[in-house]
Amino acid sequence: MTVQHCRFCGENLEHTFADLGVSPLANSYLKPDRLDHMERFYPLHVRVCARCFLVQLPQLATREEIFEEYAYFSSYSDSWLAHCRRYAEMIIDRFGLREDSRVVELASNDGYLLQYFVKRQIPVLGIEPAANVAEVARKRGINTTIAFFGEKTARQLVQDGWSADLIAGKNVLAHVPDINDFVEGIRILLKPMGVVTIEFPHVMKLMLENQFDTIYHEHFSYLSFTTVERVFAKHEMKLFDVQELSTHGGSLRIFAAHEKDTSKVQSGAVRELRQREENAGLRTLPPYLAFNERVVQTKRRLLQFLIEAKERGKSIVGYGAPAKGNTLLNYCGISTDFLDYTVDRNPVKQGQFLPGVHIPIHAPDMIQQTRPDYLLILPWNLREEVMQQMSGIREWGGEFVVPIPEVKVYP
Repeated sequence: MTVQHCRFCGENLEHTFADLGVSPLANSYLKPDRLDHMERFYPLHVRVCARCFLVQLPQLATREEIFEEYAYFSSYSDSWLAHCRRYAEMIIDRFGLREDSRVVELASNDGYLLQYFVKRQIPVLGIEPAANVAEVARKRGINTTIAFFGEKTARQLVQDGWSADLIAGKNVLAHVPDINDFVEGIRILLKPMGVVTIEFPHVMKLMLENQFDTIYHEHFSYLSFTTVERVFAKHEMKLFDVQELSTHGGSLRIFAAHEKDTSKVQSGAVRELRQREENAGLRTLPPYLAFNERVVQTKRRLLQFLIEAKERGKSIVGYGAPAKGNTLLNYCGISTDFLDYTVDRNPVKQGQFLPGVHIPIHAPDMIQQTRPDYLLILPWNLREEVMQQMSGIREWGGEFVVPIPEVKVYP
């Protein structure tokens, strides 16, 4: 077996965090004419570093295979757009961004965030590796360049006059295979008195709430505040504030600056969260090593529910075609023997099939036509939004099922 090394500190990786078998790339949706073709499956075996406690997957597919033609568009979630609008208002006011400021977003997707800065006449630049998604942003008037971000891209942007007052990243840090190159790029691009905000799912929340389905191949790292602080410190940057968010099952928003920027003073929230992670044992191996057994138990309970429902003659369909849903369904072996189909608001996904399990994806109005007994919410982090949008299923006695952190039925 090839020895794997930590992508941050280089330590040998010997300890399993979660082993989810093999799975296709989570966003590799299939067109009907590809159903009889071979699919690539990759190991989904997550390990934890015994030195820096970075939880990580090896890079088994190239970043071009994963990201260059991407099926995820951020603007299809109303609650996510509201989250981004509030962020823009907060950050503009807190740091006094003006019409002569420069805002750069890393992995800017379809312009879902930068549109709120454009409305305030603040110059923006989105960096987005997926050409199809970047084109959507450009058509919406969002200045976007197609590139993978790192040290090389950052140096070019500085030469082009795009040193940033604000660098924003929402759910991108986990997606980069070379985390040191990425953070070094941030250091280079940031103005001496500039601010960085990065949001990422909190690995402590992942562990506490059993969110194993957020593990998939485009997520290379699963991050604690303590580990991220070490990564930024290596590149002469400091984390001076942090906010805990409800998004994606529980995320952190870190605020970073250059170490030499004395105007940014460390907040009490930083010290409190650092202590809380230490109290939870995140600087020791046992909490990480105990996680895999919880994953196995959740799989058994979900399958037990589905089997019993089908034996009672109940019909079950899915809501959503998110990457996390593909991890869940492939790990648990759930195909059309349990779910008749799933639905998604994103027209790019409609008419295609989920990778691996080959469940068809329809538009949401299919639910009204077939009147299923259960609606399994695959993007469980949006369950309130989904239950509100799909409240009509209660007309025929339909119920919602949320699989994470444990199977729960909502009438």
